[in-house]
Amino acid sequence: MNDRAPDGIRQHARSSGNGRTYQAGQNIYVTEGSPAPQALAALPPAPHLTGRDGPTAALLKALGPEGPPVTVVTGLPGVGKTALALHAAHRAVALGHFPGGTLFLHLRGYDPAGAVAPEQALEALLRALGVRDDDLPPTPEEQAALYRSELARRADRHGPVLIVADDASTTTQLAPLTPAHPAHRLLATSRHALTDPDFRPRLLPLDELDTASAARLIAEALTQPRPEDPRPAAEPEALARVVAHCGRLPLALTIAAALLADDPGLPVAALAEDLADARTRLETLRHENGTGRSLAVRAAFDLSYHRLRPPDARLFRLLPLNPGPDLSTEAAAALAGRPPRETRTSLAALARAGLIAEHPLGSARWRMHDLIRLYAAELPPEREDAEALERLLEHYSTTCEAADDHLRALPGQPVSALFADRTAALTWLDAERSNLIAAVPRLATGAPRAVLFLTSALNVYVHQRRRFHDALAIGASAVTAARELGDRQGEARALNNLGLALRKVRRFDEAIAHHTQAADVYREFGNRQGEARALNNLGLALQAVRRHDEAIAAHDEDLAICRDLGDRRGEARALNNLGLALQAVRRHDEAIAAHDEDLAICRDLGDRQGEAQALNNLGLALQAVHRHAEAITAHTRAAAFHREHDDRYSEAQALSNLGLALRAAHRHDEALAIHREVLATYRALGDRDGEAPALNNLGLTLRGLGRFDEAIAAHTEAVAAYRELGDRHSEAQALGNLGLALQAVRRHDEAVAAHTRAIAVFQEMDDQHSAHLTRENLARAVRGARATAGKRRRWPFGRGRAGRAEA
Repeated sequence: MNDRAPDGIRQHARSSGNGRTYQAGQNIYVTEGSPAPQALAALPPAPHLTGRDGPTAALLKALGPEGPPVTVVTGLPGVGKTALALHAAHRAVALGHFPGGTLFLHLRGYDPAGAVAPEQALEALLRALGVRDDDLPPTPEEQAALYRSELARRADRHGPVLIVADDASTTTQLAPLTPAHPAHRLLATSRHALTDPDFRPRLLPLDELDTASAARLIAEALTQPRPEDPRPAAEPEALARVVAHCGRLPLALTIAAALLADDPGLPVAALAEDLADARTRLETLRHENGTGRSLAVRAAFDLSYHRLRPPDARLFRLLPLNPGPDLSTEAAAALAGRPPRETRTSLAALARAGLIAEHPLGSARWRMHDLIRLYAAELPPEREDAEALERLLEHYSTTCEAADDHLRALPGQPVSALFADRTAALTWLDAERSNLIAAVPRLATGAPRAVLFLTSALNVYVHQRRRFHDALAIGASAVTAARELGDRQGEARALNNLGLALRKVRRFDEAIAHHTQAADVYREFGNRQGEARALNNLGLALQAVRRHDEAIAAHDEDLAICRDLGDRRGEARALNNLGLALQAVRRHDEAIAAHDEDLAICRDLGDRQGEAQALNNLGLALQAVHRHAEAITAHTRAAAFHREHDDRYSEAQALSNLGLALRAAHRHDEALAIHREVLATYRALGDRDGEAPALNNLGLTLRGLGRFDEAIAAHTEAVAAYRELGDRHSEAQALGNLGLALQAVRRHDEAVAAHTRAIAVFQEMDDQHSAHLTRENLARAVRGARATAGKRRRWPFGRGRAGRAEA
């Protein structure tokens, strides 16, 4: 009742037995009668979960006493949000976190028939809490008040309650369900990252499974009902292909497992073959369970797509036109023909819908799951698809050309203002590499001139970053495009660039043929500068197969042309490579003179990169004539330059040669530290070509320190690496060094075997000088005589010299 008094309103209410008292606004409701049934253990069964240890731990922490009041598990359709939420909820209950009970509500946020309205959700939860229909207040506001009151009463009498709200699509659905009492927790799942100024839950994003967990999910689904099912163990490679085609998405994996379980005789390889066809993959990933209920990846994506605003849906349909695996906001803007800020808004909307992801967060780069990409590509195309693709490819080509300006420019030369400096240009190229390489075949269908433009802009970059298989792919496309256009000089340029890539992947004979063809075409058209570039690269390829006299002739011809043309940069390049060829035939004084002249020209031109290469190769020539102190200085300066310019590969080359010079100067401890640093760098770069000589040089230094067992291990690894690379001459050198290390610990029989194998290779390659040195060491091994350090023949192994190619 209400008693009005001068100082305000006094309200009194009394209830007993099974009655309840609650207040909504200025009204107090008292209900009496027998208790209604309660549903406070309403969680569906805990699903089997595979590979989610990290997210489970994070969610259990969020559901703990110190966690936030609301947590929302987010992620793309089919990623397993509900399974994770239920699994963690059951774990939390088992841990005793929620003695007051659990409530479960399916909000059907993406159901075509309509989502559960907030007032419907509240009514369902109040009934679960034991409120009878007759006692439900008439308005949503009063129902929310009763909901909070009931939860507070539950907390006081029994303890915290967990409310699980599955498949929410808006904050409007969740906000009224948020418990006011700090002990309770609301756990929701949604494809959207649900936040607004008045509703700020803890978001837990869920990604696809890792590869091993994805394979285990399918295997367990097959072997749990039929432990004798041999397919997962018998067909691991086929299972890996199925996992890859499913994109490690739990929904797709579950469907694949169901298809295999329904047909116990179906080989995993047969399903993998069915899924290999991208055109029918989404249709294959569909399963009918015989009760009228089906699982389908496409249907799951449909629910999210049909909720998009028209401009966001249009961008979503355009995204598969991008040739690579991800794209930047600027590229998406070019694709859509909209300003970048406006495009970012649409991209963020697609990310909130779980259809794309910004990865990493804050990078302005967007990635789409493979299956969603297939789904988007199957949607009705935009009428402007061709124009959109043309805008995107134009963006990639012109920006790539601007970046290439910075990579080719000498100090003081004008460069594109699109990038602040060379570092910014390289950063962009690194980020866009996959898109740029994939754009080449897109352009090849109908735009051969654009192929030549883009591949020319990419050549310096792919070689500097040692992406040689990329260089092979774009080089072959450029040759085809030039021939299609009948552009003979463009063909020569493409042949020359393809030859560079062939040499880097050790296809030397093909490289020699391509450079020879390029030189012939340039000569035919009187293009002497092009001819000089082709001769330069031909000389490097000839050096690689130890045809040193022919290499010297090619470099001499290149040098003469450059001097005749007044091309000082080309002259420096020719001198550098001529010096290397002269070193190979032990004409060291002439080599030093060539490298000195190269160094002077590079300094005069301000070509710091050329200067560093000249210093590195000069140091090798100085080592050969025992001028070790000067060699150490040269290699140290070269390494410092490359470190300053973040060229890790060239820095490792210079450091490797510095280590050789330090060892020759008997500074073994310093040399050991250097060679270990070099080996670690090459391994971090995944550069097997660099790792092999680094191991060999490390072994030489360890032997100089008397650490023979470690030296044997290093040389053994080097032999294996060279054999894997197909570099037989270097393998023979490593075998010779292994033999010497084995002799030092009196393992003479093994030493004899190593030297014998080395001699056979040297003879096969007509390297009589090396064969002669190895025969002397073989004789010592046969006699079992331990040579002193002063008399033992050492291997002046200096892989790490840098030939200067010209794209």
